[in-house]
Amino acid sequence: MNDFVLGATTLASALIGLYFLKFWRRSGDRFFLCFALAFWIEGVARILEAVTESFHEDAPIYYLLRLLAYVLILGAIIDKNLPRKKPE
Repeated sequence: MNDFVLGATTLASALIGLYFLKFWRRSGDRFFLCFALAFWIEGVARILEAVTESFHEDAPIYYLLRLLAYVLILGAIIDKNLPRKKPE
């Protein structure tokens, strides 16, 4: 059952990443690209967890991948809310 849940969350992460990629291609806004990359990194972490025996939730690399994904999301939010200089 655990492998089934990991597969489902991996698939969900990949689909959500594709969803954000679609919006990035339409708008060119890097906010959507960062979100797509973050969800794909989460999917890779789930794949590694399911495939690798030594890779489990307590492994440091698991937390580093999740940290990278969350930093991307946080960076995208901060970048989106920073004031922009208007071209003169």
